[in-house]
Amino acid sequence: MRHLLVLGGTTEARALAAALAAAPLRVTSSLAGRVAEPRLPVGEVRIGGFGGPDGLAAWLRAERVDAVVDATHPFAAAMSHNAALAAEATGVPLLALRRPGWTPVDGDRWHRVGSLDEAAALLPALGRRVFLTSGRQGIGAFAHLDGLHFLARSVDAPEPPMPAATEVLLDRGPFTLDGERALLRGHRIDVLVTKDSGGAATAPKLTAARELGLPVVIVERPPVPPGVPVAEDVAAAVDWLAARGPTLR
Repeated sequence: MRHLLVLGGTTEARALAAALAAAPLRVTSSLAGRVAEPRLPVGEVRIGGFGGPDGLAAWLRAERVDAVVDATHPFAAAMSHNAALAAEATGVPLLALRRPGWTPVDGDRWHRVGSLDEAAALLPALGRRVFLTSGRQGIGAFAHLDGLHFLARSVDAPEPPMPAATEVLLDRGPFTLDGERALLRGHRIDVLVTKDSGGAATAPKLTAARELGLPVVIVERPPVPPGVPVAEDVAAAVDWLAARGPTLR
């Protein structure tokens, strides 16, 4: 039986596993294990790292993997890099499944930056009460901003260092527009910081910020490794797999 490895942890990865559930195909979904209680896809699941590109390459050979779909978070640059190196070393076809990034509309006050450090440098000129939705692992970039108040939302609790005035909100999307409006107003937020993750699950905060006239600092996503084809949705990923033929090659 053909074997597909899905590097997952995203909504798209779970949807791909579900779309292939009835196919004559062994699908293994791999999760990094960084979330305490992840949402699991259907089918076979492995949790934990591979040990870098060499470890992943060894796993691909040992498990006779015919194709890999990198459906990790758009900001999981290290895993995507490792996948590209492992695919090149083994000759296993690799596809990146990436939802499109967000696009501004009339009324948005977006400030695009290349990193969390750039976002931190820009913040003092934009506001004093910050809604930080860039994930728990990057909060240290803002730790030196003692003059600002942060509401930091993440699935799991962030670890120090973090800003002195930080209120942590543990929550998981999808979020509603009404809920985001109430949150911004209730906490008197005057600036939003987020990564360009794309997708609908967390987009309502952008609409709420636009309605309230708030500036939004958006960290741009890293590029997909050179030479790796990209599918923007699950249907396109399924088509790519179908084009591989009986052996996915």
